[in-house]
Amino acid sequence: MLDPLELLWDNLLSRQADLIRPAFTSLSEVDQQMVLTHLQRMTTEPGWHPEQRISAQTALDALSNTE
Repeated sequence: MLDPLELLWDNLLSRQADLIRPAFTSLSEVDQQMVLTHLQRMTTEPGWHPEQRISAQTALDALSNTE
């Protein structure tokens, strides 16, 4: 069984907007900003696996389409 933090990130990086958006909106505003910052870093900083970059960008795209 996944712990809550693992489940949160599994949903955020799932590439499925119907999982990404509720996971994100369940967070406080402070946590939402931290997640957005981390996702942005995943897409721009070296050292991330290409699949992780795609998942992070997909999450950012899904979240930007709701705001």
